[in-house]
Amino acid sequence: MPRRRSPKMEQEIRRLRAGGYSYREIAGLLECSDSHAHRVCTIRNVLPPDTHGWAPARGRLTMRDREEIRAGLERGETFTAIAGSLARSVSSVSREVAANGGRVRYEAWRAHERAYEQARRPKPTRLSHKPLAKRVIEGLERWWSPEEMLACAASSRTIP
Repeated sequence: MPRRRSPKMEQEIRRLRAGGYSYREIAGLLECSDSHAHRVCTIRNVLPPDTHGWAPARGRLTMRDREEIRAGLERGETFTAIAGSLARSVSSVSREVAANGGRVRYEAWRAHERAYEQARRPKPTRLSHKPLAKRVIEGLERWWSPEEMLACAASSRTIP
């Protein structure tokens, strides 16, 4: 029967895997077998980074951020402590956890998959709102700059 590694060791294996390290590299760094590293990640359902070749836009949570959130939750840390370690706002961490299963059921890879799906979904353009599109076209026909159109909109004036 293989000996069980400490939860801290397993957490480090998952963190390194989420960071892009191969199982062989992890085994060398942590002095365990690469099959053990693979088993830890497979049991915990950790996917390799950038499964779809997708990287979130700048300022969005990355897979690494999500793994750190999961690790913080496992340690029983507060959202404030987790947010501080990520240099993110507490509300960002709170919303992320709430939207993806809560403190007990949060899974980083599943949250990352959900973010990928949300990023891919079709989004309406700003000018799909007919009244706004009409006002923009009227402003452009008068050779107004975007700033002039904004000033007009802010003062609730109609375009003369």
